[in-house]
Amino acid sequence: MQQIVDLQNDPDFQALDVAFLSIAFDSPAELTQVAAEYGTHIPLLTDADHDVSETFGVLKWAVKSGEPGHTFVLVDADGTVLWVQDYGAPENGGSMYVPVEELVQHIGERIDS
Repeated sequence: MQQIVDLQNDPDFQALDVAFLSIAFDSPAELTQVAAEYGTHIPLLTDADHDVSETFGVLKWAVKSGEPGHTFVLVDADGTVLWVQDYGAPENGGSMYVPVEELVQHIGERIDS
């Protein structure tokens, strides 16, 4: 959750002018509680039936619990996937936090291309 808070508060990320949301398997009640605890205004959506995760192919990097790890998907206004990067899976480094500067760079490059 700290990743979400840091992104929502970062002026360089805000300057990218991208819609940002988090999708997880957690229940709406759990997500509401976490959002209040961390003070985030980013939409936290539930993927209870795993349809979204399957559609974007992120379950190939699922962690031991079967959930997606720490995966970012950038989709343009037309629905075209511009970038997918998983950081959480062991084969991708197992990181559950990515420096905001790194994300800003990668997302900015995809938007500009």
